[in-house]
Amino acid sequence: MTDVLVTDGTVVTQNRDREVIEDGAVAVEGDRITAVGSADRLEADTDPDRIVDADGGAVIPGLINAHTHVSDIFLRGAFEGDRGLYDWLFNVKQPALAVMDADEHALAARLYCVEAIRSGTTTFVENATALDWADLAPTRRKLGVYDELGVRNVYGAGLRDRSPDAEFRRLFEEITDTGGGAVHPGPDALVVDTEAGLAGVESLIETYHEPDGRQSVWPAPATLATTTPELLRGAYRLAEEHDVMTTAHVAEAEAETRERGAVSSIEYLRNVGYLGERALLGHCVQTNARDVRLLAQTNTPVVHNFRANMRLATGFAPVVEMLARGVTVGVGTDNTILNDTANPLSDARAVATAHKGYHRDSGVVPASTAFDMVTRDAAAAIGRGDDLGSLEPGTQADIAVIDLDRPHLTPAPDPVHALVYGLQGNEVETVLCAGEVLMDDRELRTLDGPLADLLSTAERTAADVVRRAGIE
Repeated sequence: MTDVLVTDGTVVTQNRDREVIEDGAVAVEGDRITAVGSADRLEADTDPDRIVDADGGAVIPGLINAHTHVSDIFLRGAFEGDRGLYDWLFNVKQPALAVMDADEHALAARLYCVEAIRSGTTTFVENATALDWADLAPTRRKLGVYDELGVRNVYGAGLRDRSPDAEFRRLFEEITDTGGGAVHPGPDALVVDTEAGLAGVESLIETYHEPDGRQSVWPAPATLATTTPELLRGAYRLAEEHDVMTTAHVAEAEAETRERGAVSSIEYLRNVGYLGERALLGHCVQTNARDVRLLAQTNTPVVHNFRANMRLATGFAPVVEMLARGVTVGVGTDNTILNDTANPLSDARAVATAHKGYHRDSGVVPASTAFDMVTRDAAAAIGRGDDLGSLEPGTQADIAVIDLDRPHLTPAPDPVHALVYGLQGNEVETVLCAGEVLMDDRELRTLDGPLADLLSTAERTAADVVRRAGIE
């Protein structure tokens, strides 16, 4: 029995051989792909309940955004861009999130999901690093929105169990005294007891994690500066016990390098027992050749948050060296206020072009590699390489159909080249996640109410959040 047949398209399978099937089709039963092949054969062999006509477009795996922050979307364009990491963090991000209530977090999540789905994204990993464990209403509301809209998501439950030292407190005071957000939660905000924090994550996993569904929960230690070795080890242990992963922000800024001293961030994580295939490390900008070798030796995956790192001028992560060593690398859009989109293919294009210029080598990060980093390699990075990121029998039916009949995509003899270098973001026509049609002919099927109403409400709410937070 075939529920859906996506047919008459160029199927970019992203299987091991990176097979591209012209005049191809994909058959779906329930939440799984049952067959991939020529349109003529599958149309003859199946009797689908529904046909999705790709009309000559590209049929690709749903995109995977391996590192993002959802609620920040309300701050897009709300501040001057000339800010360093800590200035942005303390004077923009933290003040705004501190004043948002559960309804506002839910609205931000709805806006984010709409943008993600319209870009062809079917999976994202949210880093909820500003999670207030004393008030889980925003978490519950956001997870409800994700479930309603049908997008596959990983909720990284943020953890902090270390109060900042005297030097960090001085840094916080100096930066917040320079102006910016009038609302400052303070350097001790969100810090919880180690065991209480880990128990809280475990409770969320037991309540919301769906091993066979679209909702996942991971422990997410915020940064090395805000977590103890005991919490890092406990997070990895939880990931093993519940067959999930854990994720953290690592080696993002030069200040972290100074804090670690003679031991690099990657060496520190190795020493405390946090490296491994279940630890997804975001950023990894301030890393050297030895760090890259350690990542490869321990099979530790990395998320390259390129645009955010560029906006904050933190530097180039050594992704070319990582790829050469066999490190699994995915791409994350990170903060929507540093990007300013939630479109992984836009970031893939930036990655594919910028590293060429940085290395003065036009052969590094070809389009096919960049596309891997938002499909099959991103799936492997989040521990889902067996059932996400490719179009093959047995994988999840996460599919996007792209309209290639556009002037800027003509000619397109190589669909992957066109997708990475040419796509503008409005060419996605149809999106399926776990076999459910989330968007058809650019119309969102799971959104309750007119899109225009959502946009106008989000616009007013965002302006109010910025005003209340005192962001300048």
